[in-house]
Amino acid sequence: MSANPQNNTRWQRMLSSLLYGKDVDRNVKAKARLGLAVVIFAGVYCVIAAKLVMFAYMGEGHGGRRTVGQDAVATARPDILDRRGEILATDVKSPSLFAEPRKLIDVDEAVELLTATLPDLDARELRDRLSSKRGFVWLKREITPKQQREVHRLGIPGIGFLTENKRVYPNGPVVSHEIGLVNIDNQGIAGMEKWLDTQGLAALHMAGLASDRQMQPVDLALDLRVQFAMRDEIVKAREKFKAKAAAGLILNVNTGEIVSMVSEPDFDPNNPKEANDPTRINRLTTGVYEMGSTFKILTLAMALDSGKATMNSMWDVRQPLHYGHFAIHDYEPMHRLISLPEVFTFSSNIGAAKIALACGVDAHKAFLKKMGLLDRLRTELPESAEPIVPKHWGELNTVTIAFGHGLSVAPLQALMAVAATVNGGLLIPPTFLKRTREQALALGKQVIKPETSVKLRYLLRLNAEKGTATKANVPGYYVGGKTGTAEKVVNGRYAKHKLLTDFMAVLPADKPKYLMLIMLDEPQPTPETHGFATAGWNAAPTAAKVIARVAPLLDLEPRFDLPPADQLILANQVASR
Repeated sequence: MSANPQNNTRWQRMLSSLLYGKDVDRNVKAKARLGLAVVIFAGVYCVIAAKLVMFAYMGEGHGGRRTVGQDAVATARPDILDRRGEILATDVKSPSLFAEPRKLIDVDEAVELLTATLPDLDARELRDRLSSKRGFVWLKREITPKQQREVHRLGIPGIGFLTENKRVYPNGPVVSHEIGLVNIDNQGIAGMEKWLDTQGLAALHMAGLASDRQMQPVDLALDLRVQFAMRDEIVKAREKFKAKAAAGLILNVNTGEIVSMVSEPDFDPNNPKEANDPTRINRLTTGVYEMGSTFKILTLAMALDSGKATMNSMWDVRQPLHYGHFAIHDYEPMHRLISLPEVFTFSSNIGAAKIALACGVDAHKAFLKKMGLLDRLRTELPESAEPIVPKHWGELNTVTIAFGHGLSVAPLQALMAVAATVNGGLLIPPTFLKRTREQALALGKQVIKPETSVKLRYLLRLNAEKGTATKANVPGYYVGGKTGTAEKVVNGRYAKHKLLTDFMAVLPADKPKYLMLIMLDEPQPTPETHGFATAGWNAAPTAAKVIARVAPLLDLEPRFDLPPADQLILANQVASR
């Protein structure tokens, strides 16, 4: 039965009258229709926008699950840069595989398909996760794009991907002990990465406010070029002398900035399992050692600064010192009276012991306390060790500590104290961050007189000219230095054939800018060293190789044909009075 044409016409007129009113022309109708279309399209776009906002919120919702451990999303971290802007640590985007167990249709099928595509997934653990009643579970973090495509093709309901921030370290193990590393959730667990979290980054993560990359990078004092050269020479030295471990440090004595720090063996922070190896600790901050004769720098600084000794003081080293069953000998017996500079250049244990005794036990302990050697050294790195200090400090303790035995400190701690003896007497806390001279002066503490510092610089240079440090004398850089060889304690006794050797070098000695430490743990004698394994035969020549490579990088211009220390350093002190 067909509709009545008259009725249809009547209804059309009524609808037209309701929409446009009576006697409306075609132009008005067109404008009304256009307006209606605009309203409809606007509504559609509003719905789409609302959906996008909802999806974005849901993405952040997963990022906010920082309290549920495994289900936390790795959020962003700031870049870490060296002092020249080179990237040491940065984030890259990486897909991770998750599941929503409540939306799964067939758990068995999902397990079978996923384990076939990702063979490294544990089938039992995967089944437990997919069978749970949780709304969200991780299946595999940081998968490759290829794996993502293969899983996507499976088309399993309830399986999805989230893009996370993955921390990468472009230089691998080169800066591992400074930078540290992060866990799977991009949370710092060691080194500067952990320090970042203690500065408020962890709180931002918890609040879900660290999910973008608009964070200021962290500028370190470290110079990557110097670090490469230092590590290369440290690795070579360790291999050459068959040492158990080796380490190197360069400190700016005027600002306290750590320009380079290497501890070998190290680890690749891109492979976190390596960091769990106990042999790969940072020996410069977490290890404590008896530093050997480098401590004579501090002993002589104490005596000269207190007035208990002068450069012309003479010391009787003809006979060993006896304390009960203990006898203090010199490595090269002199059998005569020697001057204070000779105590230093001949590295006399007897002379150093008598100099410390002249100052007194209490004064000795107070001086080392003032130099920051009896308390834990705090830097940005969370990893730091407490020094091992004698419980009952008597005369014998002062005797042995005077030449570097009986007090164990972190090598960085010892370097800080020696830096104060050459920079004019200012004890500046070391830092891994960039620091200006003005900031360093505000933090520094005057611990010895400036004129005492001049005398120490003279002694260090004199030692490179004709003492135990001659193998570290690099032409053009006016190096000063002191060797240290300490017998290691094994089962409560000193082992003569297990040595820790170290060398501290200041450059240039007349106007110090940098202090370097080279340390070798249990180096072995070689034909080249004529059967010797002391610091003058291994740590000192290693320091020379490092200096020759890094001095130009540190903007130290070579200067040749300079006069000896007594004419350049001591003469300048006299002229400045």
